[in-house]
Amino acid sequence: MVRRTEWPEARDSGGGDGQGDTGCGGEYRDTDGAGDGAWDGGAGPRRQRSRQGRSQQTRSQDQGPRKPQDPAEQARAICLRLLTGTARTRKQLAEALQKRDIPDDVSEEVLSRFEEVGLINDAAFADAWVESRHHGRGLAKRALARELRTKGVDSALIEDAVGQLDSEQEEETARELVTRRLRSTRGLERDKRLRRLAGMLARKGYPEGMALRVVRRALETEGEDLADLEHGGFQDDG
Repeated sequence: MVRRTEWPEARDSGGGDGQGDTGCGGEYRDTDGAGDGAWDGGAGPRRQRSRQGRSQQTRSQDQGPRKPQDPAEQARAICLRLLTGTARTRKQLAEALQKRDIPDDVSEEVLSRFEEVGLINDAAFADAWVESRHHGRGLAKRALARELRTKGVDSALIEDAVGQLDSEQEEETARELVTRRLRSTRGLERDKRLRRLAGMLARKGYPEGMALRVVRRALETEGEDLADLEHGGFQDDG
């Protein structure tokens, strides 16, 4: 329990200078209610903070200045962190190291070592990308190749990866995409339906001829009369 006591003005009973106790807003701490607690003149917390500051300063001096991290160790740490849970191409990692001011020669050495042990594998990356993006997003060869180029995959590796998809598989995926979107276009004019569906396929990288062929068949199945429709190109109206 803390009990703040109003102290009377000090009286000089011994003929001194009349100042007696100069307690400046201190506290009387009675911890057990017996009235014999200790007097805290208010300087305790300040002394404690001062001791803590000196202790921290001493520890800092004992540790000394930190040694700069070796660039190769830093590069390895960056690459491992970026590769955790997500595959990356060599170009992606090289760009990340460049942004962190890792010297080019160090970057090349670390990335080459990562390739040797299989932590970087652009061919496997491209194969997995095609598999995932085609079945997950319905992207065609053209769109897949464009995405892989932006990630720095070599042209030969891109060609091998997208070569896994043949024209029949692409067209089958295009039909599935149109079937899923067909219902949302019902009630629109025939030409607008065709443009919207074909435009959706075009954005996913399907050739114009294939896109129009797949959409025409889907609309004819629903009873749309397309006999008078020209076979020219189309403009995507979104």
